[in-house]
Amino acid sequence: MSAERVERTGSDILRHSPGSPTVLRILLGTQLRRLRTGMGISREDAGYSIRASHAKISRLELGQVSFKERDVADLLTLYGVTAEEERAPLLELAKQANAPGWWHKYGDLLPGWFEVYIGLEGAASTIRTYENQFVPGLLQTPAYARAVIELAHEHASPAELERRVQLRTARQRRLTGDNPLKLWAVIDEASVRRVLGGPEVVRGQIEHLLEITEHSNVTLQIMPFDRGGHAAAGGPFSILRFPEPELPDVVYMEQLTSALYLDKVADSEHYMKVMDRLSVQAEQPRETRRFLERLLNS
Repeated sequence: MSAERVERTGSDILRHSPGSPTVLRILLGTQLRRLRTGMGISREDAGYSIRASHAKISRLELGQVSFKERDVADLLTLYGVTAEEERAPLLELAKQANAPGWWHKYGDLLPGWFEVYIGLEGAASTIRTYENQFVPGLLQTPAYARAVIELAHEHASPAELERRVQLRTARQRRLTGDNPLKLWAVIDEASVRRVLGGPEVVRGQIEHLLEITEHSNVTLQIMPFDRGGHAAAGGPFSILRFPEPELPDVVYMEQLTSALYLDKVADSEHYMKVMDRLSVQAEQPRETRRFLERLLNS
């Protein structure tokens, strides 16, 4: 199977990709998976060719780890991609995919599993999220973010706390500027009633929510207590969608010391149905604003 039979070639990706290293890794991994399966080669055999395990091939194909250009070259040879004009764009893609993202300077603060998420978040065109305990990170004020961060990093120095707040604030730039991220959040009533950092911090957070939801790319819905049980009984999750047709939706679920990333169609469709049900059950955006205004004035 040659690169010409892949749905989009390496040169096409380089021409149309937004430049996010995370997305480039995923796109390259997708290409390599298509080439491997097209040749009927197992992950075990592919791993043997680059002196690695089948698990590493799986991580490479999912874009979860960086690529060595030598490994990509060996895999392309194994998959029958030998013409220089076919190999060169994919090898260049591997090189670009290893470039550090803007968050690299915060690398000492980021566990690997969350660094992947920041890359995906930066490349997504739409994120739909449900939160049951906190206001979503992309909508937090610096003071509220500090209070949340202190819960998990109570022994951090003031300098470290400040850098963590700066990182969260930097992520929020995706909501403004050219081609902003579309964010649709459903949050439990507890998220805006829980007092974090003191009454003034919470008041400032609610005022910020009222301000940010005036932006056309941000939709917010509150799930009131009086709605009882609902479809997201399993806890918070996010669904990320990307502008590249090759990239599947990714469902992200954060845990205390790790995260789950689901990209199978069956999984993303299931979670999207849950999100749709939540959006029907929750207060609609206009009523959500009224809810927040009443809470602010209570």
